[in-house]
Amino acid sequence: MRTATTIEAAAGRETVDFAVEAEKLGLDVCWVAEAWGADAPSPLGYLAARTETMLLGSGVIQVGTRSPVTIAQTAMTLAHLSGGRFLLGLGVSGPQVMEGLHGVPFGHPLGRMRETVEIVRQTFTGEKVTYAGRHYGLPLPGGYGSKPMRVSLPPVSVPVYLATLSPKMLALTGEIADGWLGTSFIPERADAYFSYLDAGLARSGRTRADLDICQGAEISLVPEAELPGTIAARKKELAFSLGGMGTATANFYNDAGRPGHRRDGAGHHADRHRGHGPRPAAGLARGRRGHGPPLPGRRHPDHPAQHPGPRHRIGQGCHGFI
Repeated sequence: MRTATTIEAAAGRETVDFAVEAEKLGLDVCWVAEAWGADAPSPLGYLAARTETMLLGSGVIQVGTRSPVTIAQTAMTLAHLSGGRFLLGLGVSGPQVMEGLHGVPFGHPLGRMRETVEIVRQTFTGEKVTYAGRHYGLPLPGGYGSKPMRVSLPPVSVPVYLATLSPKMLALTGEIADGWLGTSFIPERADAYFSYLDAGLARSGRTRADLDICQGAEISLVPEAELPGTIAARKKELAFSLGGMGTATANFYNDAGRPGHRRDGAGHHADRHRGHGPRPAAGLARGRRGHGPPLPGRRHPDHPAQHPGPRHRIGQGCHGFI
């Protein structure tokens, strides 16, 4: 089992310096998130220069915000700069961020993810890139008659990790990915994830031993007297994911968590966000912007992002659970 953390550079220089210090204490992996704040590759390049041993991963680069070849170029560059320590984490994000912020369609995330991974891996070989898919075509069909090209970087093999939640995306992860960046994982309901991962693994003739499982656990170190307030604040943050994150018609956390779950405090807050109860205070609906990546209650669905402040995600290690 390895230990890892996830940071987001919008929290400032101190967040990245935190990761540098964590390596000195034996941290194995540092994932860098991007949602609607800082991008992931820029701080990863900084960390490649400041660290020596720990693995560095994008947690995650959002498919659709860059072309597949641009993603591959970024991964290859970071792999070379880090001496082979880079892990490429990809996620499809969600309609609010993709369409609301980037102005690109969110539709067909399953197909776009599969085709992106195929093009990325083809680019890694250093050969000329040609592809004829439903969502991507290289060279561009119907253009100016351009010929296939290769990137002018030495070939390199970069492990590909997918951050996925829905059944079909989990199955795709098992089929094509080197690792899984889990989110919203509940050990008591592990079958809700692993049944689909295992189905995808079986399709590609692999077993769970062939998939690097990266799953997190969150802790809060607070005096006992502050525990009730900490729990209350955490419920509000979770409610943002369950009720306030996403669009009026698409909230993946809410959809995934609703079947078979009782209506507890977090669910009550979630319904308030979705208009099934009193309207919440504006600050609750917005979350706390500008303070690094959202915690699970404020983050984008496919991101294992965690603010490395008083609460650190120390358990997003691989090959086990903490």
